[in-house]
Amino acid sequence: MRVTQGMLTNNMLRNLSHSYSQLGKYQEQLYTGKKISQPSDDPVVAMKGINYRSQLTEVQQYKRNIGTVHNWMDNSDAALDKATKAMQRIRELTVQASNGTYEDGQRENIAKEIRQLKEHLGTIANTKVNDKYIFNGANTTEAPVNLNDFTVDSEATPVNIEVSAGVQIQVNVNSEPAFGQQLFTDIEAFVDALEGDGDDEELSDFLDTFDKHINDIINERADLGARMNRVELIEDRIDAQEVSATKMMSDNEDADIEKVITNLKTQESIHRAALGVGSRIIQPTLMDFLR
Repeated sequence: MRVTQGMLTNNMLRNLSHSYSQLGKYQEQLYTGKKISQPSDDPVVAMKGINYRSQLTEVQQYKRNIGTVHNWMDNSDAALDKATKAMQRIRELTVQASNGTYEDGQRENIAKEIRQLKEHLGTIANTKVNDKYIFNGANTTEAPVNLNDFTVDSEATPVNIEVSAGVQIQVNVNSEPAFGQQLFTDIEAFVDALEGDGDDEELSDFLDTFDKHINDIINERADLGARMNRVELIEDRIDAQEVSATKMMSDNEDADIEKVITNLKTQESIHRAALGVGSRIIQPTLMDFLR
């Protein structure tokens, strides 16, 4: 085959273009820190990257859900703690009022404090988190307790949030045992007995009633605590999955900077050599041979 000057020139330009492309590739990797800049660079890496990124996005969504779960549960636990203390104070006052040494005026003062504690319990039952009532089941827009007449319209519908693939956790507390209508009815009955002619035995009978309410609140808090412990275990597993997914995505997409720098330096040397050879190939002209 006859090799002409034009063929040599075209080959040189084609090789120089390829060399520039390789230089651009390594410079892009060095600048972005990624192996590829577009799917066509390596379809396998690109497809794996999509899968790993989807997995990481899913894990991060679960972490946000768990944050919401903690918010519900922590506030519910704090509210139940305050409710327990309020009921314990009511029990203390019940013991005092039924010991037979209190006069009518003193009983009236106890009745006033009991009423304040009842309002306090109603306020606790109407606790809101992120503008949502946490003790009214799925109906988070309406208060479970009407503080005007202390009627209770709470729902026992569980509120579930997905915290892992196929795993949902109930974040709310069953409000009926903790803040049901019977609680406020019993407290009001005790106040009526204090302000009326209730004898010591009648008043002391309320001790068992209030003990039951205290136990109901404690039991709901214990059930909540068990779910909180499970959430912590799930959270640890989700954290481990996030680390794993991040590492897999990094191994798949991130460029080996040391290798990239070495390849870039090598390609620069090759490119300089190609430019030097090319300058000698295209240098001769007819005038050079006529001189």
